[in-house]
Amino acid sequence: MIKIEEATKVYVMGEVEVHALRGVSLQIREGEWVTIMGPSGSGKSTLMNIIGCLDLPTSGTYYLDGIDVSELDDDELAEIRNRKIGFVFQNYNLLSRTSALRNVELPLLYGGDGNKRDRAMAALEAVGLGDRAKHNPNELSGGEQQRVAIARSLVNNPSIILADEPTGNLDSKSGAEIVEIFKRLNEEQGITVVFVTHDRSVAAETQRILRLHDGRVVREEVLREPTGVQEARSGPS
Repeated sequence: MIKIEEATKVYVMGEVEVHALRGVSLQIREGEWVTIMGPSGSGKSTLMNIIGCLDLPTSGTYYLDGIDVSELDDDELAEIRNRKIGFVFQNYNLLSRTSALRNVELPLLYGGDGNKRDRAMAALEAVGLGDRAKHNPNELSGGEQQRVAIARSLVNNPSIILADEPTGNLDSKSGAEIVEIFKRLNEEQGITVVFVTHDRSVAAETQRILRLHDGRVVREEVLREPTGVQEARSGPS
């Protein structure tokens, strides 16, 4: 599903060049749950932005479902971000004066789809928040706010979810509950999940860890094989 070959990313700041990625190559299969780890400045956020079609590499290639992302125009990239990829962030990124239900509906506003309310409600129920749909974020706990953010990422039925430190602002109990939601989405629905985290206990729940350092993948650790949901969904080839 995700194939990156020799990707570099260079930011030019005046006369200074910052090399955020230095020839990263990786593959993530459909239905995998992969964690990207590394110290601050290792290139994790840059790599996630490229995987999420929010940025393009300076050199190298990124293939998403066999398509060279660099050949897509802005409208096509926006369509991929809206239809194929769900985003979950450490700080939730919810509209503070808007109900949980309306927050979850937001991605649907760009697609012109019908049944927005029903789809948003179904997404909230999928993360156990059907009874909190009318509450604004300031009336919800941190764990509940992150569940709303996950519901928002699910509402367009993405095949990939990118989660950047999704448990970083949560206590251990709430964090464990969020990890269980991702585990269920991966195992039961076959959604490909890519995490960024500093928390080894969170990473240990996933299937594979890619470690970055100074813009390079320096180590890969396979913890367990994917569950095979995707093979079951696809049937024999």
